[in-house]
Amino acid sequence: MSFKKSINNLRRNLMRGLTGGIGQSTKNKEGKWEDRLKIKRILVTRPNSRLGNQILITPLVCELSEMFPNAKIDLFVRGGLSNIIFQNYESVDRIISLPRKPFKELWAYTKVWISLRRYRFDLVFNMDRESASGRLSTQIANGEYKFFNLEDEKLEAQFEDYVHMAKFPIYNLRNYLHTQGAEGTTRPIPDMNMKLSDEELQDGRRVLEDYLKDKTKPTIAIYTYATGNKCYPPQWWLPLYEKMVAQLGDDYNIFEVLPVENVSQVEFRAPAYYSKDIREISAVIANCDVFIGADSGIMHLASASGTPTLGLFSVTNVEQYKPYNKGSRAIVTTTTNHDQIVAAIGSVLKG
Repeated sequence: MSFKKSINNLRRNLMRGLTGGIGQSTKNKEGKWEDRLKIKRILVTRPNSRLGNQILITPLVCELSEMFPNAKIDLFVRGGLSNIIFQNYESVDRIISLPRKPFKELWAYTKVWISLRRYRFDLVFNMDRESASGRLSTQIANGEYKFFNLEDEKLEAQFEDYVHMAKFPIYNLRNYLHTQGAEGTTRPIPDMNMKLSDEELQDGRRVLEDYLKDKTKPTIAIYTYATGNKCYPPQWWLPLYEKMVAQLGDDYNIFEVLPVENVSQVEFRAPAYYSKDIREISAVIANCDVFIGADSGIMHLASASGTPTLGLFSVTNVEQYKPYNKGSRAIVTTTTNHDQIVAAIGSVLKG
């Protein structure tokens, strides 16, 4: 194990030890549904720096904006990605951000934690029930109502998608508000959403077309990288790519989105696009007709771009992280072969 991973594991274990009892016996303060109009300032806490985990916050922010139309929403996160992800969210006001590398900026890290007491919130909402930092920040924050977002066995039995990381907090929120007098709702859980502007989408189309030989064909975007054991090797990707070319290449463009590491598991055989601009990447993918890639931050970015997304899963929990926007699905590669994956791509393309 690397020194960096050892330090991160030590930090997590310390936080879990310090926060193990927080929220376990704390009940949400009683209120009335009519009081929602008095809620002006909400804090959503998700102190994690990963792209995917921050994109997974977007459905909750959409839900809170709908439930509390007079409120401004602050985010307690780590790193700078939320400034980019939420830049077109009118309801999002302050982004309170911990340094991405706390041990290198310990004083700055401490000051951000202290700042949680300086602000006054009407509602503090912990996004992830398993996050020790999330529980601690919810406890520390100066808030009238505090929602620790604990697991509810009745809701899990009622909703088959209850365990999904983006949906779980919304089901809990709706249930709590229903106990306070709100009417029940059957509307769908909001999709992940980058809220791309028309200008961004047009710019994304221009960037994409620079890579395409035939601009009239629909486009398949592939992303062949992921972190750790979620990453499929070239020995897996190359045969899939060759089948895609053989079966779909005459009618569709195949286009690769590269990771920040600038590597390709298909040896750069497809036109390859590289950028560090998250919103530009999102806009480029939004102009594609289907996206396929392993469970990763870019997979969630593709889903939040509105493009039908085929997420490849082999080691992570499918039900917790699968894409769910229209046309999207999870593919468990331990039980699905390459021919079936190509068939699934074709099925999405044909609608």
